[in-house]
Amino acid sequence: MNDKTTYWVELSDYDIGTAEALLNSGKFLYVGFMCHQTIKKIFKAYFIHLKRDLPPYSHNLSFIATKGDFYNEFDFPQKEFIDQLEPLNTETRYPLDKERLLRSLTKEKCKELLHKTNELQKWIKQKL
Repeated sequence: MNDKTTYWVELSDYDIGTAEALLNSGKFLYVGFMCHQTIKKIFKAYFIHLKRDLPPYSHNLSFIATKGDFYNEFDFPQKEFIDQLEPLNTETRYPLDKERLLRSLTKEKCKELLHKTNELQKWIKQKL
């Protein structure tokens, strides 16, 4: 891996660790946000790996993957998960209905998000 790819992989690893710490401390509102950040950063690493160019300045996971020409590598469940993560970037930081959001981000839901994030991150890392 080149330095720029390594940079994004290390940030992605840091973010998944942060998501795990938030889950363990019961701070469920931000677990989804950190899962989104984990995937965004591993996508940026993969973008650099494939394109040998800087990734787009975007938080939109599908956009990054499409611009990197790797969106079609995902199977249907992975695409569904990406769609599930997408709104957690802004919704968790700027919730319109914090109580509703907190009810939806239960410990079990956050465990599931974290598990799927780990799986997708590892899948991308294997391609690097």
